[in-house]
Amino acid sequence: MVDAYFEEQVYERMNYSETGIIKGEYDNCTFRNCNFSNTHALNICFVECEFINCNFSNTIVANTAFKFVKFVECKIIGVVFSQCDSFLLSLYFKNCVLNLSSFYQLQLQKTTFINCNLQEVDFSESDLSKAIFDNCNLNNAIFDQTRLEKANFITAFNFDINPSGNKIKGAKFSKENIIGLLKSFDIGIES
Repeated sequence: MVDAYFEEQVYERMNYSETGIIKGEYDNCTFRNCNFSNTHALNICFVECEFINCNFSNTIVANTAFKFVKFVECKIIGVVFSQCDSFLLSLYFKNCVLNLSSFYQLQLQKTTFINCNLQEVDFSESDLSKAIFDNCNLNNAIFDQTRLEKANFITAFNFDINPSGNKIKGAKFSKENIIGLLKSFDIGIES
């Protein structure tokens, strides 16, 4: 049951850390310069929404739906996306900091990450088939039993992906970053 319905609204400079966010469905809404940090954003449905320059650090998103949602220039540190509603989950990230977040066991096929900082993000057992990691820092990101078939890592850097512990058939890498596939084998490479 939806508590409230909001359509095509623009929210600017809202501090949901202090006020909380009204539980309901937000359809085709835009959030600009809003603060969601440490907010309990539970049981909310965001459909075709865009978050621009928002702070989501340590936001709790249990049972919250993100359907065709874009995050641009957002700070999203420590968010456990694996607790959100996975039905029709569709995310897009550009110029975002997602450090210490978790996408554990999520279906994230074709998800796009552009110019994102993904340090220590947990992608264990998730499906990132055909995902794009364009100019992303994946330092200490966890890929364990992750499906990465046809994913694009050509411009990604600082990753450590064990080919024998993940499905990488058809994934794309560059000559410059191929070392990220060999770290787990403890092989010395000289130029």
